[in-house]
Amino acid sequence: MERCRIIFSGSGGQGIITAAIILAEAAVLYERLNAVQSQSYGPEARGGASRSDVIIADTEIRFPKVIQPNILVCLTQEAYNKFSNLIRPGGLLLIDSHYVKHEKKVDARQIELDMYKEVMDKIGKPIVFNICMLGALINLTQLIKQESIMKVLDRRVPAAFLGLNKQALELGQKLAENLER
Repeated sequence: MERCRIIFSGSGGQGIITAAIILAEAAVLYERLNAVQSQSYGPEARGGASRSDVIIADTEIRFPKVIQPNILVCLTQEAYNKFSNLIRPGGLLLIDSHYVKHEKKVDARQIELDMYKEVMDKIGKPIVFNICMLGALINLTQLIKQESIMKVLDRRVPAAFLGLNKQALELGQKLAENLER
């Protein structure tokens, strides 16, 4: 496996840090890979810019911060404007088209999915927007298996919300599948 450097970015309250933690845990606990996860917030706890870095590798990871990501996820316009210039040439840029409009050309595979709208239309609860994004990401990258993500969700999510999270994960995967066709 090649070292994968990911930046999840958005605003406080969108669950990007939770999604990053779930991905890193799945890699370590169920895929037998090494992973590190770090995060930074804007000045506000909710609504301010936030970012979470994840590095996944089958070798030792010596530095936990992502400088030039292979994968960049932007869930707000502010995050896109701030981080889109960091992506490695040939990387993957995944944006939510409900919140983000392309304003510049980057040397990356750019994928726009209306994840937020789909979550609201099909599930009706914005709290699982991050899990929908995670489903799309794992489908597009094949980085981690869905089963591994589900095992982490089983451990982390209260039973009353597990069905919603599973539905959101599958919705994200379907959005990415439909794109691939």
